[in-house]
Amino acid sequence: MSNIRNKNSRRGAIAALSALLLVPMLALVALCVDYGYLLVVRTDLQRSADAAALAAVRDLIPAADGTQDLDRVRATVREYAAANVPIEDFTVPDSDIEIGRYDPATIYSNVTILNTGTFDTVRVTLRRDAVANAPVSLFFARVIGITETEITATATAVMQKATALPPGSDILPIAIPLSAWNAQSPGDQWSIYGDGRVVDELGNSIPGNWGTLDIGPSSNSTADLNNQINDGLDSSDLYDLYSDGRIDSLTEIGGNEQFWAQAETGLSVGLKHSVTANHGATKLIPIVDAVDDGTGNNLEYHVIGWGVVQIDDSHWQGGDSQRHVMVTKAFMYDGDLAPHADLGNTTDVIEDAYTSPVLVQ
Repeated sequence: MSNIRNKNSRRGAIAALSALLLVPMLALVALCVDYGYLLVVRTDLQRSADAAALAAVRDLIPAADGTQDLDRVRATVREYAAANVPIEDFTVPDSDIEIGRYDPATIYSNVTILNTGTFDTVRVTLRRDAVANAPVSLFFARVIGITETEITATATAVMQKATALPPGSDILPIAIPLSAWNAQSPGDQWSIYGDGRVVDELGNSIPGNWGTLDIGPSSNSTADLNNQINDGLDSSDLYDLYSDGRIDSLTEIGGNEQFWAQAETGLSVGLKHSVTANHGATKLIPIVDAVDDGTGNNLEYHVIGWGVVQIDDSHWQGGDSQRHVMVTKAFMYDGDLAPHADLGNTTDVIEDAYTSPVLVQ
């Protein structure tokens, strides 16, 4: 009889213990379920912030005159947030859209956004809290008095600086003197004439004997130049430069790589159709600092780098002294350019040329 009583006592103790543990066990299950739900909400919010930042930072590419449309950047953030966050009337306050220029010294730590220079950074914060969009309501955690929680997600995207020209890079193979390049600001215009003159927008002639540059095989044909204007650099162009020992890589031209290249004075009328077809397009143009003493087919330019220009207009009627192409010092986003691997490096890059955006935080 004593054994039966002991067994009954143990059963009673287990039942009582189970009853005592039931509430914390249910609370634990509730927390696990709600925690899983919050992870899903947090992941959706972060993915949406990432997409919004990457899309909006592309809108920072300046116009030819250097202006940047920040309202368009904010509109893109809100458009992507609304499309990706699965709740109606999702809002993003202006204070949660930071736009500026990243400080290269902080790019691999806690990115500081500066309010000077050309903006290249967008930081987006998406929130569900008391500030905007209301906190996230919970389900089972309500039994222990927790009805909601706040969640935020932040993403920072920057435009990578371009460092080299691989095949496919958009170019305009017409030399621009270094003196002319340095004397102009974004939005300033030059005219390049068929007789070898370069004239600024004030009518001042730039000293020198300027013309088209043979980027690739020596004595490029007009067909080669047209192909480069329409389709960009070809791998065969790089091969010829490399084979002649003029560049160091078979796969790209370094943005600051210096080399001599043959050229022809003036502007051939044979470029009319390709140049006209690219009115309004941005291109990389070779910047030169020296010209040899030859003339005609013996002319050579010393290329020291590349700049970004927009092809504004062209005129092909009349003789060499009237035929000209007008270009503006500009900015460019070109995904074909090679980005610099080091975001903190601001010296070994092509001035004002940007390539694909990247998330940094």
